[in-house]
Amino acid sequence: MFYRMVVRSGACQRTAVRDVSAMVRSDPCQRTVSLGIAMGAGAVESCTCGPAVWFGRIRSWMHISEDDMPRMFGTDGVRGLANRDLTAQLALDLGDAAVRVLGDDDGTNDRKTGRRRALIGRDTRVSGDFLSNALAAGMSAGGFDVIDAGIIPTPGVAYLTSVLNVEMGAVISASHNPMPDNGIKFFARGGFKLPDTKEDEIEAVLGQDWERPTGAGVGRVSHDSNTATNMYIDHLVATVAPIVDGTQTKPLKGLKVVADCANGATSVVAPEALRRAGADVIVINASPDGYNINKNAGSTHTEQLQAMVKASDADLGVAFDGDADRCLAVDEDGTLVNGDQIMGILARAKQREGKLNHDTLVVTVMSNLGLKLALKDMGIKTVQTNVGDRYVLEEMLRGDYSLGGEQSGHVINREFATTGDGTLTALTLCKEIVDSGRSLKDLAADFPQLPQQLINVPNVDKMAAKTNEAVLAAVAREEELLGDTGRVLLRPSGTEPLVRVMAEAATQEQADEVTARLAKVVADELAL
Repeated sequence: MFYRMVVRSGACQRTAVRDVSAMVRSDPCQRTVSLGIAMGAGAVESCTCGPAVWFGRIRSWMHISEDDMPRMFGTDGVRGLANRDLTAQLALDLGDAAVRVLGDDDGTNDRKTGRRRALIGRDTRVSGDFLSNALAAGMSAGGFDVIDAGIIPTPGVAYLTSVLNVEMGAVISASHNPMPDNGIKFFARGGFKLPDTKEDEIEAVLGQDWERPTGAGVGRVSHDSNTATNMYIDHLVATVAPIVDGTQTKPLKGLKVVADCANGATSVVAPEALRRAGADVIVINASPDGYNINKNAGSTHTEQLQAMVKASDADLGVAFDGDADRCLAVDEDGTLVNGDQIMGILARAKQREGKLNHDTLVVTVMSNLGLKLALKDMGIKTVQTNVGDRYVLEEMLRGDYSLGGEQSGHVINREFATTGDGTLTALTLCKEIVDSGRSLKDLAADFPQLPQQLINVPNVDKMAAKTNEAVLAAVAREEELLGDTGRVLLRPSGTEPLVRVMAEAATQEQADEVTARLAKVVADELAL
């Protein structure tokens, strides 16, 4: 099991590690648990009668409040280096804890008879093999029958969790991260990501003993990748190309699309869905071998896609990440079209069709000011959330909004999905190109982006960025300088001692200068 614990004291971090190690060695229990102390070297190994007990002791010893302790679950589940941070034991424990928390009947279970069930899917990382087996073992030992859907996009698991009426879904993926990393995230009944409170409940019971079932009470594990994949593809195609009188419609006929699948989970799904909707599809990076996911490919490395679109004279290209919950695009000239521009195009299309609830698009604090200004001129409002598609969805559900997403390419279309779905985004974007009769370049030009600069400032007290007087004064000065023509944003990282400093301005030179000045203040004032 792993925790990353941020030590915010003036004491030498090596001393902190050494002293905690001594405390750990003195404990009489024998069970091994790893405690990684971020910003310093080393991990201490201990025994414990449960992580909640141990970390309570450590909080008390180090005078760290519960609010200051980092959560095991980040903005998109539990992530780390596979087999170092994210081990088979942790996957087993997470499966065990999840069935205890998500298996409780809260009165919404309309399937009154039969065994409780869970669905597991994963991306193409080699570590997904042992992690999926361990996760399934934890769930089945807890009494759940587990359906292992194999390699399938994250939004496919969300969709199937909903339509198969299972108690929960789980995805093993680190999304756009490099291959050595991996992660585990859960979906509740209905296909929605868990709120923080449910994740905290899972963390609270992690590793605890309980009265596990025996005999016929333990669960089975079944494998059915083909059925799961085909059900998901059928759903995707139906969103843009319904079957009419027994015949598959082809609304994308005549559109030439290059699809970069990042050697990830949508290597089969996206090409098949686009082809069935009528598109002429050229596929690149769709030969996963367990090691090449996201490697110089997909939404984080679009250079190959940009070159292929131009070389093949395609109408557009679409790029997915490893688990295909995001999509970026490339126009016919090979120019990148980001998530903000895609959201703008789709929001206007929904507004035209009368399907943009409350004429509002939900965005995050990272969305470009240019998007908001362009939408305002079109009579479309924006509502802003923290970074993370889960927070976008929470706001969409709260306000009954139908479309939202992130600049990174996570787009949530509530008409058809409960989470960001890259393949769905690609299909609906292609359909708008056909329906509007305009090129992607022309459509994207309606949503110009203000010049933006982003600097990551490492090794700083990230939480003090919200309270340090010198930093706040510097931000106020820059905001006064920019006026209505730009903005600044300081955002602490969710996983490391780092602050992201972002500025948007009328010119790139001004954005660069503002960001450089603020980054220096942050580095000087908040250095650890």
